[in-house]
Amino acid sequence: MTSILTNTAAIAALQTLRAVGSQFTDTQAQISSGLRIQTASDNAAYWSISTTMKSDNKSIAAVADALSLGEAKVDVTYSGIEAVSDVLSEFKAKLVAAKEPGVDASKIQKELEQLKQQVVSISTSSSFNGVNWLSTDIADINDSDLNRVSLVSSFNRGDNGVSVGTTDFHLSEMALFNENGGGILQADTRKLKTLGGVRTSDTYMDVDGIVHMFPINDRDGVNGRFTFDFTGPITFAPGDTISFDVTVDVDNPADLDPPYDPGKTTQITIDRAFVDTWLPGQNGVIATYTQYSSILYRALTTANSGASATLVSDGYGGTIPNKISVSTRENSGLDGSSIQITNLAGTAGGLNNTPIHYGTRSSQMTLNFTPFEVYNDGDNKDGVQVDFNFAVNGAPSTHHSFDRTYVNNLLGKDTGKIETADEMVTLLQSLISGDWPDVIIETTPSGGISMRSDKDVDRLSGMRTYIGFTGISVSIEPIAEQNFLDIDIVENPDWLDRYIGYIEVVSADVIDAGATLGALKTRLEQQQDFTQTLMDTINSGVGGLVDADMDEASTRLKALQTQEQLALQSLQIANTDAQNIIQLFQQ
Repeated sequence: MTSILTNTAAIAALQTLRAVGSQFTDTQAQISSGLRIQTASDNAAYWSISTTMKSDNKSIAAVADALSLGEAKVDVTYSGIEAVSDVLSEFKAKLVAAKEPGVDASKIQKELEQLKQQVVSISTSSSFNGVNWLSTDIADINDSDLNRVSLVSSFNRGDNGVSVGTTDFHLSEMALFNENGGGILQADTRKLKTLGGVRTSDTYMDVDGIVHMFPINDRDGVNGRFTFDFTGPITFAPGDTISFDVTVDVDNPADLDPPYDPGKTTQITIDRAFVDTWLPGQNGVIATYTQYSSILYRALTTANSGASATLVSDGYGGTIPNKISVSTRENSGLDGSSIQITNLAGTAGGLNNTPIHYGTRSSQMTLNFTPFEVYNDGDNKDGVQVDFNFAVNGAPSTHHSFDRTYVNNLLGKDTGKIETADEMVTLLQSLISGDWPDVIIETTPSGGISMRSDKDVDRLSGMRTYIGFTGISVSIEPIAEQNFLDIDIVENPDWLDRYIGYIEVVSADVIDAGATLGALKTRLEQQQDFTQTLMDTINSGVGGLVDADMDEASTRLKALQTQEQLALQSLQIANTDAQNIIQLFQQ
């Protein structure tokens, strides 16, 4: 049907032309921008993701820049550490040369002074952008909160929002000099002294360069014994005898509460036949102290008395002439440790009746308490760690340790200080009492600390008793007790070995600092490589979401151009019909 009011064909052709035009415009925009999704109206979800990731990528690019900056600082510091290590090697060689006889120490000292200044120069010049990790100014370089350095290393987006990751290390691991002391080449002020009495002395380096550590503090029991001087020779005629009673392993009233065991008593008799049996060819004569010791040993052991006789050591591999020791063997099955001779009859060659000689009860010790502080340690967020083993009476030892965090949590402090004997008792009880419930730990009236096994449970005396600490160690020891810049072989010629030992210690610390920096450098390089890969991956992922396919877009553009031409021709044809009708009215 043809209508003079509505040109349906033209309307249809015009709609097609408009649709083609809209698509043509969109396709042209994609080709010109290279983006398939330019605004949120194109695809809200993809636009939101791409916009967020592009923003994150800019942040990651900033992280990459920060990594480069951090790596530059590490490189500069590592170069300084490496140079200082070489200088210290030369410094040590000079000290060794100074030990040669006839060497002019003053000339070598001048060389040492130049090497010192070289180390100072290296440390002060090893800075990047005003940052120097070898020469620092920190109030307490061992405080992990003050000496921490954080390098930006990552940008993270998670369920809890965005965060910046850091690579942390502590300047105490590499600072050679610190304005307030404590640098690697300065005296370490973190002296833990006797650890409150746990060890017998603080560590120190002697003039020979030997570091004394004192890892053991214990008490070994001694059995009941006495000595006498041989006054022989002793001649046994037929019918002559020496007889006596020997009593072993009586409980010591000074150590225990009643009841007291009276011990084991055995009668001993030595006659001519006994002497001839063990000293054949002597005609009944005991001529020397070694012979008499042997006879007494045979008599005491043959009778199963629980006692013994021996020669007395001179401490140099020999024996003290004419000195004989008689002691309990502590094999009577009793808890005590003692020896006593009574009812002696006959010419005994210096052996006489004796009082009771008790052994020691060494399951007890007194610690001489001195206050100390468990310091910060940049290598460990919980501070310096102290380790030790503890045992009583031959039982397997148990291992214990504590650090600054443990002390603070236990005592309700933030200083790491153990300032009183009562606080030390609290610490030891918290560590030991769980494994050793029968060990009593308490303060003494004189301000010390008593540690002992409960005598109501443990009644042993003598060699079977023991108490003590072994394997005592502190995580930061040995520590440097010398300032590098104070080394002077002219003023202190006897300290050469000490200086050499000191250089050994600090050289090891400098090498450790280099290893730390090397590991940090590797970590930053790996993170930088990963960051670059991550940026490329994000770019690729975002491109997959929003980038236009240029081949597809150009092909579509050509197709739309063809469709547009066809639509225009269709519109022209539709308008031709209208022109024909107008011509009818014109005729």
